[in-house]
Amino acid sequence: METSFTLSGSRTKAERYERFLQQFASLIADEHDTVSVLANTAAALREAFGCFWVGFYLVKDAEWLSLGPFQGSVACYRIRKGKGVCGTAWATGQTQVVPDVDRFPGHIACSSLSRSEIVVPLAAPSGALKGVLDIDSDCLNGFDETDRHYLEQVCALLGNTLFPTE
Repeated sequence: METSFTLSGSRTKAERYERFLQQFASLIADEHDTVSVLANTAAALREAFGCFWVGFYLVKDAEWLSLGPFQGSVACYRIRKGKGVCGTAWATGQTQVVPDVDRFPGHIACSSLSRSEIVVPLAAPSGALKGVLDIDSDCLNGFDETDRHYLEQVCALLGNTLFPTE
C-alpha cells in the first residue's frame, strides 16, 4: 500500500493532524510487528510535519529505555528512568512539552541542534508503559497543546494496535 503523508490543503495544525490520523489509522490497521509499525510511524510523522527528529525509546527493563525506530540524526542508545525528558515522561506516565530544552533540568542532549521537545508515553490499553514517542524541533517553542492532544491520540492508536492484550 502506498500512502503519502503530505498534508497539503490543510489550513490549521489541528486539520493537518486530523487528516494525518485518518491516513495513519489505515497505515497501521492489522499490522502487529512492533518494529515495522514504529518505523513507519516515525517516517510518517517526519514526512507529514517536517520533524527535526522523531522516534521511539522502548522500555528495556525496569530502569532503562532503549533506542527504537527513528528518523533523524544519531541518537542516545539508552535513557535511565526519570532522566531527561524521555525518562521523565516514562517515570510520570505524562506527556512532556518542553519549549526550551536548555531550561529543562537534566536534559540529555543527543543533538546540540535540538531546541524544543515533546515526549508522549506509549502504553498498552492496560496502562502498562511500553515506551515513549520522542519528537525534537530545531526551533524554540516547537510544540503546543495541539501537538500534545493529537500525538497522544497517535500513541493511543499505536498502543491499541501493537499491544491489545497486554
